[in-house]
Formats: sequence, C-alpha cells, structure tokens
Amino acid sequence: MTDVVIVGGGVVGASTAFHLSEAGASVVLLERDTLASGSTSRAAGGVRATFSDPVNIALGLRSLEAFERFGTRPGAEIDLRQHGYLFLLDDAEDVAVFQASVDLQNSLGVPSRMISAEEARSLSPLISTEGLLGASFSPRDGHCTPEAVVHGYASAARRLGADIRQHCTVTEIDVKDGEILGVRTSQGFVQTSTVVCAAGAWSAAVGEMAGVALPVRPLRRQIRVTEPVSVPPDLPFTIDFGTTFYFHPEGPGLLIGMSDPEQDFGFETHASDEWLERLAAAAARRAPLLTEIGLARGWAGLYEVSPDHNAIVGESRAVSRFLYATGFSGHGFLQGPAIGEVMRDLVLGHSPVVDVSSLDVTRFAADAIRPEHNVV
Repeated sequence: MTDVVIVGGGVVGASTAFHLSEAGASVVLLERDTLASGSTSRAAGGVRATFSDPVNIALGLRSLEAFERFGTRPGAEIDLRQHGYLFLLDDAEDVAVFQASVDLQNSLGVPSRMISAEEARSLSPLISTEGLLGASFSPRDGHCTPEAVVHGYASAARRLGADIRQHCTVTEIDVKDGEILGVRTSQGFVQTSTVVCAAGAWSAAVGEMAGVALPVRPLRRQIRVTEPVSVPPDLPFTIDFGTTFYFHPEGPGLLIGMSDPEQDFGFETHASDEWLERLAAAAARRAPLLTEIGLARGWAGLYEVSPDHNAIVGESRAVSRFLYATGFSGHGFLQGPAIGEVMRDLVLGHSPVVDVSSLDVTRFAADAIRPEHNVV
C-alpha cells in the first residue's frame, strides 16, 4: 500500500511528488502518457508574481524563489531568464486596476512598478506606443523551460523513492462509504487511501471517478515561434493586455501567442487559421515589425479553466483524502513549485505554506468566487 497516489505527470503532479517524497511519504505518480506531455509541455513558460489576488501573488512569489534555486533543489537546469514581465495598458480602467495591483504586490514583497509608455518601449523596443497609457513592469519575473522543471522534480522524486509510472491510465478510483480504497489503472490496482488529482484539463473526469465534482473545462491556446530575429538579450516577457498578444525570446526567435475569445471549450488542439489572422492583426497593431518575420513552428495546448479563472485547490468534504490542485486557467506552470508544497502540507495535515482555503471548490456553491484580473 502506498501513502499517496498522484494522478497527472505535469508540473503540479511532479512538484507534489517531489515535495511529498522529500517529506518521507511513499508516492506513486500515474501519468497516462509521458511526463510533461499534457498542458505543461505546451505552456509559454512564463514565471511571475504579478497578480491582483493576494493568494496568487504569494504562490507566484514562493514559486519564483523555488525557480531561482532550482539548480540546487531539486537540482536541475531550467534555463531561467529573469528579464521581467511587461504589461502594456491602453485602457484607463486597466491602468487603475494595475496600479492597485502594483501597490498590493509591493506590500507583499514584489518589486513591480508602473512605468510610462516611453519607458516600456525602451525595455521592449519592438512595440509601438500608439494608444498606450502606461505599463507595469516587474524585473524579477521571467520565463524558463517547462519540461525541464517537470523532469527536474520527477528525477529528484525518483531518487527519493517515488514510483513514477508513465503510460499508465487511471480507469477507476474505488471509494466505499466515503473513503478511498485504491486506484485502478491500465497497469493494475494501486492500494491507497489518499489521491491527489493533478490532471489539469482532464481533472473533471478524474474527479468524477471518485464522485467529486471539479468544474474545470479545457480550452485550446495556441503558440507560434518565429524565425530568428535580433532582439535585446534582456527583452522582457511583453504582453499587450488589451488584446492579450504576447511575446518573449525563444532560442534564436520569439515565442508569440494570444488568447482567442471565439474559442469554444473542448479538447481540440489542432491549429486554427482564423486564430493566426487575429494574431497577425494584434501584432500589426502593437509590434508591427513582427509581421515581417516568418513563423518557424507552433503548437497548441489546453488551459484548465475554472469559472472564475482562479485555481481550485483543496480536499473533498464528501470523499475522505481526495485532494485536488487544478483549474489554474493559465498560471499552473508558474505556481507549480508552491502548489507542490501546499499539497504536501495538505496531505500530511500541516498548515500550508500558503493559505489556499479560499481556493477550495466549495467557493462556487457559496457564491464566493475570486476572479483574477491579471491573466491573459
């Protein structure tokens, strides 16, 4: 019998496996494909603490600290580049919200600040300042390689005794009288009394197996990488908040993307020509020089979207020892290190390093949603 079964081999699952194994728990992690093959490998790789919700700020800041020392704990190279996050603002209401967010971030130890459109262009010279009212910038934020983070945590977890099973599909969770008996998989039965659902966009199906409703829906997000382009070596992760168009260095080119307001929920991950047209229009408006650069490759992945675009983290009230960390709506990768610590603490019955009680799934039934403003 194992102490804990973790379902999902992305950043949240791998981080949870590492932190629990480090604490001495016996862990089995189940991944239906390969590690980081789901949403994590398709993430843009941004890491930041610049949010409007104090819980997200705390999770982001603690995760930044973990990314900064990743080379020694757990011990892996993740190609961290802390060149900052730059949010470009062209709406007066957004400026006011970001100013309030910066004030809150500063009070919690985040070195963000509001800057002028001219200073924003000096930091990110590809942009046009037409229509910009200002920007927010946080120099400690940046980006790193998602797959490297997952494999770094997983390798360390294995060294500590974790059993990580790839190509192992969960087919059923046995529950009797509100208590977990074990998990049935394509590779056999795993006896346990504790399950952590870290299945990202597939979390609703995993929760259903245990009789726990997790209101998470998958939503396609697309990314492209340009051909080689000359940019400053310290170019920040730049986001045109009004359109959600963003870019940051990726190898010799730029990684670019944006959300799609016309995208329907579902597991579709094929490329969309209509999205490319909208991407080109947003680039022409905010970074016109990028329209002269060809696209080298691209991919699509899935956001795990909750009703209020905030994470769903906690333990079921109906099924004992069924815990969940999902619904991150685009910021799961950057919060993965801290969430792994939180899940360790919740599993072991300790007070979490960050108080996530407000992220419990029961908030939706209680009409206590926590909308996060600073997401794209």
